[in-house]
Amino acid sequence: MSASGACELCAVTLTSPVGEILLRGCEKGVHTIDIKLNTDKEESVSCCSVHPVVLSEMSSELQRCVDWLQCYFMNPESISALPLPALHHPLMQSDSFKAQVLKTLLKEVGVGKTVSYKQLAEMIGNPNAVRAVGSAMKQNPVPLIVPCHRVLLSSGHTGSYMGGKGDDIKVWLLTHEKKSSGA
Repeated sequence: MSASGACELCAVTLTSPVGEILLRGCEKGVHTIDIKLNTDKEESVSCCSVHPVVLSEMSSELQRCVDWLQCYFMNPESISALPLPALHHPLMQSDSFKAQVLKTLLKEVGVGKTVSYKQLAEMIGNPNAVRAVGSAMKQNPVPLIVPCHRVLLSSGHTGSYMGGKGDDIKVWLLTHEKKSSGA
């Protein structure tokens, strides 16, 4: 942290099968994961590769996130053996409704599993909060770790991802996880 108490963020860019991924974090944890839109997806890339970065500048939590993502893209089922990177985005530090939704999703919906918006609302004890659950998904600062791609419409359709601009990424992620889990 800086003398003002604010986090000193470091950024790392990864190349992945779904395109470039920008990670931002500090020594306390990951703040954001951004899947860059309008980039060519690396169909032949089966894991994440780190773009050149001075590794000594990367916090241990950001390195843990890089390791976690590389493992996820190689074999999603094996991520359960890795510790989750610490999450230090202000939303994830709060006790708000949105944080509760995201934390429940992270804890309860594992690789190869899916849940509907309605089921997730029921899981947090508020079955009428389906739209609010959708809003929480839109504001997820750490997709992939908090797996908002695993949340589907009640009809079973995938629904929108990244404002509808990443629908193909959501389908790819779900297919990738099902192949790995043998589902």
